Amino acid sequence: MDFAMSLVPDSIKSLPVYMDFDGQRRAEKTFQIIIVLFGFVGFVWGYICQQFSQTMYILLAGFALSCLLTLPPWPMYRRKPLQWQKARPRADGDGPNTQQKSKKKNK
Repeated sequence: MDFAMSLVPDSIKSLPVYMDFDGQRRAEKTFQIIIVLFGFVGFVWGYICQQFSQTMYILLAGFALSCLLTLPPWPMYRRKPLQWQKARPRADGDGPNTQQKSKKKNK
């Protein structure tokens, strides 16, 4: 794994790869609007031309456009990042196994 990561240039590693929750919602809405719009236009145009292939080509173009606009984490989808809370310091006895140990003692 480390070897594979060493082959990736630093300029690629510095690219943001996340999208915040609001950005995900907006990307999903954009994707749906584009697909429905191109589907409707494709259906009407295919009906006028009497060619189902025209409908499919228009729908495929809409799918490609929506993928181009919504799949990469563009800056418009990263406007409201989450502010995570700081981690609390561990005290003695804190941890994932503490509850399991106390349950075993009670039995």
